[in-house]
Amino acid sequence: MFQLGKTIVSEEVLEKDFVCNLSACKGACCIAGDAGAPLEEEETHILEEIYPKVKPFLREKGIKAIEEQGTSVIGADGEYETPLINGADCAYVTFDKKGTALCGIEEAYNQGEITWKKPVSCHLYPVRVQDYSEFSAVNYHHWYICDDACTLGKELQVPVYKFVKDALIRKFGEDWYAELEKVAEKITK
Repeated sequence: MFQLGKTIVSEEVLEKDFVCNLSACKGACCIAGDAGAPLEEEETHILEEIYPKVKPFLREKGIKAIEEQGTSVIGADGEYETPLINGADCAYVTFDKKGTALCGIEEAYNQGEITWKKPVSCHLYPVRVQDYSEFSAVNYHHWYICDDACTLGKELQVPVYKFVKDALIRKFGEDWYAELEKVAEKITK
């Protein structure tokens, strides 16, 4: 671990390789697990605001779950998260013709209906950020459903921090990311 501004960063973010391999996993991270995607408080307000524009991109089951539970919920850990369909799929998940899970929010973004891509936790994955009062912990999260992404990342030689570059800049800013690159250069030599 090393400190970068008000963050404590796991060296695994620099050392592990990762590139999403949707053809292999079919977007399992959106439909597996026992909780929705983590949300920051301001994101809950964004979801409320954009829901009417996202709704046409969602499945009926997702719409029903959102209209019953809300655009966000409080999870078992007391934190905000996306609602689930029957305790499984994220309510915002859609599927393409090949059965690959996609994000309805991101689809609305890609179609120019909204200007917000998706929750930052989804954009950052496999990086997870835990905010504390004095700092934020930036960690690599290994989940077996992403083993194919680790294999592809290793083949392509793409470390996690490069794979999630745009998301890290979105979360922490360009200056923070530039400093991360300097640390990565030192550590990987």
